[in-house]
Amino acid sequence: MYEQRVVSGMRPTGMLHLGHYHGAIKNWVRLQSEYPCLFFVADWHALTTHYDTPEVIEQHVWDMVIDWLAAGIDPAQAVLFIQSRIPEHAELHTLLSMITPLGWLERVPTYKDQQEKLSDRDLSTYGFLGYPLLQSADVLIYRAKFVPVGEDQVPHVELMREIARRFNHVYGREPGFEDKARAAAKKMGSRKAKLYAQLRNRYQEQGDVEALAAARALLVEQQNLSVGDRERLFGFLEGGGRLILVEPDVMLTESSKLPGLDGQKMSKSYDNTIGLREEAQSVTRKIRTMPTDPARVKRTDPGDPAKCPVWEFHLVYSNDKTRAWAEQGCRSAGIGCLECKQPVIDAVLAEQTPMRERAQKYLDDPTLVRNIVADGGEKARRLAHETMREVREAMGLSYS
Repeated sequence: MYEQRVVSGMRPTGMLHLGHYHGAIKNWVRLQSEYPCLFFVADWHALTTHYDTPEVIEQHVWDMVIDWLAAGIDPAQAVLFIQSRIPEHAELHTLLSMITPLGWLERVPTYKDQQEKLSDRDLSTYGFLGYPLLQSADVLIYRAKFVPVGEDQVPHVELMREIARRFNHVYGREPGFEDKARAAAKKMGSRKAKLYAQLRNRYQEQGDVEALAAARALLVEQQNLSVGDRERLFGFLEGGGRLILVEPDVMLTESSKLPGLDGQKMSKSYDNTIGLREEAQSVTRKIRTMPTDPARVKRTDPGDPAKCPVWEFHLVYSNDKTRAWAEQGCRSAGIGCLECKQPVIDAVLAEQTPMRERAQKYLDDPTLVRNIVADGGEKARRLAHETMREVREAMGLSYS
């Protein structure tokens, strides 16, 4: 099997807020030390809903990348790049559109949902209908093993899997496939070729999943096999054709538990956000003026933490001792709302301070950000180029 890569992207909507951090970026920071990760700015995707305001996209791109770096994404560990700088994404999207049934796109849950939510703009475009297919190309081109998503995005990953499966079924049946696979096995050496054959038989005749895992591990270790030969041997192992595109697995991530300042979802459209790098004075003012339990009209009125947005911030930012203090103090009217908010203010500012410090060098020298993205783009394009060479060959487009 290929490297267990993680691939994820984010549409550039400008500077990020703490909801983005706790919902996705914090998880990316953890993943980059556990897997080979590619994180991309999905600027083409921004055009699917904002095609009529392209002038805002460029600044949004750079603001978002700086926020990623500020939050702890490390370009020495993860590959950062901009989608539109890798034209192979568009090529694979076009080629996959030749085999993707229209009904598959129309049934994606977010298609009708987003049309209703964004009824103020005309979304009856192919770009909007086809964005889950472009999303599939974004991931499949890097032969990703995992895609970190929330529950609402699981159908998108399932679509990616179906498209990869269909592509492999249609184009993985090359003439003389079995002979080519057996010839590829010999390149491993007689001892390993024999072991591969034994493991393959155990899996196909007895359904031995441990044998399947062992055979896959054996193939991964082979440094002298070309990409094409490795694909053939993976396909031969499982009884199919060449596995040209890899079916990615969902890596389910918890949805952000951090609400907006008013208790709704944190969103710029609700004007209830705290920016990732917002100034300390502004953050303090916003939290101090957050609404609390309406029952606490006077300082001496007891309250219910379950009815207070500030309590939701305590659940994210406070330890057990502080939470117990806040809950007891609220229910007994032993503390006032401003007292209750202070530990939250302190914790948010403590989280943001290193982010502002990390961001400053990129704000002082924007060429650093450009260089990081250019370097990441080169690495991503090498991987994309390798996949597209195999895809073109499989589809009969490798002639010169």
